[in-house]
Amino acid sequence: MHLTPDILAFLITMALLAGTIDAMAGGGGLISLPALLAAGIPPVSALATNKLASACGTGSALLTYARAGHVDFRRFVVPALGAFLGAAAGATAVQHLDPSFLAAFVPVLLILMGCYFLLAPRMSEADRHARIGPAALTAIVTAIGFYDGFFGPGTGSFLTTVLVALAGLGLVRAIGTTKFLNLATNLAGLLAMILGGHMLWGLAVAMAAANICGNQIGARLAIRFGGKGVRPLLVIMSAALTVKLLADPANPIWGWF
Repeated sequence: MHLTPDILAFLITMALLAGTIDAMAGGGGLISLPALLAAGIPPVSALATNKLASACGTGSALLTYARAGHVDFRRFVVPALGAFLGAAAGATAVQHLDPSFLAAFVPVLLILMGCYFLLAPRMSEADRHARIGPAALTAIVTAIGFYDGFFGPGTGSFLTTVLVALAGLGLVRAIGTTKFLNLATNLAGLLAMILGGHMLWGLAVAMAAANICGNQIGARLAIRFGGKGVRPLLVIMSAALTVKLLADPANPIWGWF
């Protein structure tokens, strides 16, 4: 598919911005995926291309968080496996089914998530007692993985919320661990999309490079400033994702009224 230089520059810029936002609060897909669709990329190819860029950027951010000591790989290896399997199933399903019906339920989850971060007491950087066990956490993460493979927007924010509210992690450690889990979902979805033959390789590589740069910027900002700027950003991204999904007249939720 031929893209003019101005459209290519626009998509690379959006990938850079998406990576920065995603490394700090999740929700980078709100920026990069609509940009791909606006450029005329077919929906499944847009999902595939975005997966490669996201996977590379998330892996880059994960290395930064891990080097700073914010990721416990041993504790979360089983949930990561569940996330991988869930995403693989979701990415396979989306190539055969219409994912639009999920748009009716995601805004409700995003509103609840935004309210949690807005109204909950100030979160410390220290870990706390987990409210659920490993099996329940793995089940929840697997479900979120399926959602990421099938649809995607807000996955990082959903994972961060679960890790803070239920797994007892401090905010920055939750964001770092989210990168581990999100990398698993991205890799699974990416493999399924490649096998389906939907990847636009040239564009994907260019956006991946920009996404890596953005993730490095965002991860360093989050580590340096802790949860001070991240929590408001999570609320903003939750609200932005909600508005975007509800602004679509075809969203099935409007059929309920």
